[in-house]
Amino acid sequence: MKTIESHYHQEGLFEDILQRLKEVEPDTANLTREHVAGVDEFHVRGAAVSKELADSINLKNARVLDVGCGLGGPCRMLAEEHHCITTGVDISREFIRTASGLSKLLGMEKQTTFMQADALGLPFEDNTFDAVWTQHVQMNISDKKKFYSEIRRVLKTGGFFLYYDIFKSENGSVTFPVPWAETIEQSFLVTPDDMGEVLDSLDMKVIEKKDQTIAGIDFFDMVLKKMKEQGPPKIGLNVLMGESTKPKLMNLYNHLQHGDLVLQSGVYQKV
Repeated sequence: MKTIESHYHQEGLFEDILQRLKEVEPDTANLTREHVAGVDEFHVRGAAVSKELADSINLKNARVLDVGCGLGGPCRMLAEEHHCITTGVDISREFIRTASGLSKLLGMEKQTTFMQADALGLPFEDNTFDAVWTQHVQMNISDKKKFYSEIRRVLKTGGFFLYYDIFKSENGSVTFPVPWAETIEQSFLVTPDDMGEVLDSLDMKVIEKKDQTIAGIDFFDMVLKKMKEQGPPKIGLNVLMGESTKPKLMNLYNHLQHGDLVLQSGVYQKV
């Protein structure tokens, strides 16, 4: 997994974001989650789709684990809007350092916990969480059975697994780079049915599935139009992807349009 951590690593990420925030809002004492929403939700449709996913079941006061939490945006949203006890884990130490720094900056360090960890060996006891949440993570993980087995293990019986992810179509091929991988060696795409088969084998019960592809294309239409008119945003995913932002986003956008890749969200329950 070292190559995956290196893919996402950006030295001094928190300090870079802090400086950009000061340029937008000099009085950092009054920052809100909205000020960082453009950068702390590293997935297609950002904060909007996270709120949709959170509203798909009753998560009020739930203990939630975000596997592949990135910079912690969903954890902070769940803590503030649903009063969840949230823990985020990510393979990237720099992401975890930045997630912790942003929570402290926003006065949410007591509501959110972040730690560096491998998704294939989660550092928690069995039956710990009411819900496990993951967005745009499994594409970097080759051992899907182990990944979803760990999620099931740490879920309480009756608990929920919520996901929002990128999958390939039956015959889809990918042009690199894309946001999650520079080369094919970092990418482990499967179809939605492949994922479903693994979860079925683990006795996970499907509650709902939703195709998010059209919504994702519409999102990219809006983002690309805005970038053309106004240039790269001060606080956006370009902070995380740097100079390769445009080719990565365009490749993903084109593959969604052509049907090579699909977006899907859903909920499963541990029975």
